[in-house]
Amino acid sequence: MLSEQSRPVVAATLPVVAEHIGEIAQRFYEHMFRVHPELLDGTFNRGNQASGEQQLALAGSVAAYAGKLLETPQRTPEHLLSRIAHKHASLGIRPDQYQIVNDHLMWAIADVLGETVTPQVAAAWNEVYWLMAHSLIHEERGLYGARGVTPETVWRPWEVEKKFRETRDVVTFVVKRIDDRLVKTSLPGQYVTVRMRMPDGILQPRQYSLTRADDGCHRQFSVKRIQADDGRPAGEMSTLLHDAVNVGDVLTMSLPYGNVVLDDSGRPVVFASAGIGITPMAGMLSHLEKAESRLPITMLHADYEEATFPLRRQVLNDIVELPHAELYVWYEKGAHSIEPVNGVFAGIMDLSVVDLPGNAIYYLCGPMPFMRALRSALLARGVVPGDIHYEVFGPDLWQADLD
Repeated sequence: MLSEQSRPVVAATLPVVAEHIGEIAQRFYEHMFRVHPELLDGTFNRGNQASGEQQLALAGSVAAYAGKLLETPQRTPEHLLSRIAHKHASLGIRPDQYQIVNDHLMWAIADVLGETVTPQVAAAWNEVYWLMAHSLIHEERGLYGARGVTPETVWRPWEVEKKFRETRDVVTFVVKRIDDRLVKTSLPGQYVTVRMRMPDGILQPRQYSLTRADDGCHRQFSVKRIQADDGRPAGEMSTLLHDAVNVGDVLTMSLPYGNVVLDDSGRPVVFASAGIGITPMAGMLSHLEKAESRLPITMLHADYEEATFPLRRQVLNDIVELPHAELYVWYEKGAHSIEPVNGVFAGIMDLSVVDLPGNAIYYLCGPMPFMRALRSALLARGVVPGDIHYEVFGPDLWQADLD
């Protein structure tokens, strides 16, 4: 909770901080990486740095957190913090790194806002930052402890056992554990961070959802090749995984994390995904099939056409095996399917054409506009906000909470 001294100061300055958040973020990262270039080697995604997404993400999360402290002073924004903490744990973030971020973020705020940042203003925003940081450090300590690891030992070597193509631009990897350390199974819906050395020698991390129930000895994830608008490769990690990693190669992967996991309360489940957003849904569906679930399950998926539907065969097989599961698809190219789906529609996903079960829990994953539209439609139908869960790909973990 913000102190009584800091609350009015943060309330008065939040609008100007939010207005200049883009410039603050840019100056913050430039300054931090100039002093600590080692943070670009294995910790930060430089693809997101180049696009500017990561620059807004961290500074934006602090501003979003401040706004939540003002709106609901009696409680912290748990979902925002949990989502960030799980991402940090998958990257092996250490408590001491929060001081580095604080030093350079506070410098950037003062550098951009100039005389507006009086000692009183600086102290108030420093308080906001450390309230957030200490909450994250505490939650991350619990996440590491639950897996019996430290930030340094969250990584494991895994050998590629299988590699196969799902669609024109999606490849699936099956990896097996090759060390003797105990690895707990993942929870349905979680992801891992894959860390690889790029051709220029710099380590880069990327998160990938686990797409099948695992036994702790084998794991599966799928990778979409990131391309520019002109069709040229744009994702350095996805390009390397597609073109250079083959059966027998060894990957370094984190233990699984992620706070969007399958609820075990026994209520009906509705999955709604678009494109590569199918990956966490496939993982959860696989867990349900393995458990021989008898729950009512509705799978909704939107894609360009049937040929671009990633993990289509796995998802269909699981749907067939589950006695009370249905699959409905929407294709931009037209309402055509050769698969045994329960319904196929043209265009973008429209919930009004499907009968959804009552008292269901909803899981959404796809582009942010897709999830915003579906969440709004569900709320309009009377679904309780707490029953709508969504996985966010990319660094803007705070944006979904603001929405």
